[in-house]
Amino acid sequence: MNVSTPAVVVDLDIAERNIRRMADVVRSAGIRHRPHIKTHKSVYFARKQLEAGCAGITCAKLGEAEVMAEAGIDDILIAFPIIGADKQERLFRLAQHTQVTCVADSLEAAVSVSQVGERLQRTIPLYIEVDGGIGRCGRQPGQDTAEFALQICDLPGIEVVGVLSYAGQIYAEQSREDIREMAKQEACLLKQSADMIRANGMTLPVVSGGSSLSSKFAQDLDGVTEVRAGNYLFHDVGQLSMGMVGVEDCALRVVTTVVSTPAPGRAIIDAGSKTLTTDTMPFSKGYGYIVEHPEIEIFKLNEEHGFLRYPPELSVRIGQQLTIIPNHACVIPNLCDEVLGVRDGEVVLSIKIDARGKSS
Repeated sequence: MNVSTPAVVVDLDIAERNIRRMADVVRSAGIRHRPHIKTHKSVYFARKQLEAGCAGITCAKLGEAEVMAEAGIDDILIAFPIIGADKQERLFRLAQHTQVTCVADSLEAAVSVSQVGERLQRTIPLYIEVDGGIGRCGRQPGQDTAEFALQICDLPGIEVVGVLSYAGQIYAEQSREDIREMAKQEACLLKQSADMIRANGMTLPVVSGGSSLSSKFAQDLDGVTEVRAGNYLFHDVGQLSMGMVGVEDCALRVVTTVVSTPAPGRAIIDAGSKTLTTDTMPFSKGYGYIVEHPEIEIFKLNEEHGFLRYPPELSVRIGQQLTIIPNHACVIPNLCDEVLGVRDGEVVLSIKIDARGKSS
């Protein structure tokens, strides 16, 4: 591939196939897909997902939502609490021309959105976040969630329309069947929480869950009406090392060049922590999977250098290009201004990472 390295490339045929596959899986289960664009932060890919039938998008932060709205995307879930006067003002400006849904797991966050809704003289749809098991944000499933719904349901300026969770612990499971069971558990806890809220007389049309792993088992997500898969677009070592995908399913890759061979069985590449992610995966070694030579381990990263070790009898030469599937694809686009779209190994377009750095 004739690119200046290090370069982040996306095989467009693979990415488009991944989009179609997920769309088919969730559609067949009667579930809508609101993909999480933090994976790619790109208007180009968001539009591709919407063209495939996705029902709006999910953003991690207001900054991402602002970029997507500016590009004309009009149905956005912001899956992060709106806290602070500055965030309220930005939400007010955004919601004036965009259909925005927000989340809350505290009275403070719910009141924050409520006050914006009052200023707009309409209600803003709100999901209650439920802790999916990773101890991040969210009310505890069941009674705590139901009581919180009663606490905020009469606030002006909001309408509680759903519950939402993220069961990130699913990525620690070791077999396909264990992953399926974890997906069922996530759905069960969400449905129980939703049913308890409904038992109190509230209408709750949306039950939103589903990571890129659990969404693969959409038929088993009983009671879930919406999934928010994101990583599925690219895939990475996280799913590759679990056996959930093959190399042929991994669309995003980093092309790098060997720049030094300081000792037998050792080499240096021009991709370090500013190109690859320092995230590690529980079922693989090092900082990425080298497609041409899986036996090579990227055992260390400096900012601009990647350190390789391999059997001394393996021929690795200065100037050689290698292709890396990163450990965690969602980190990579935020490290570059653009990614290169390729078909059949040839660069066909440059794709801007429109929401790069939009983390506030």
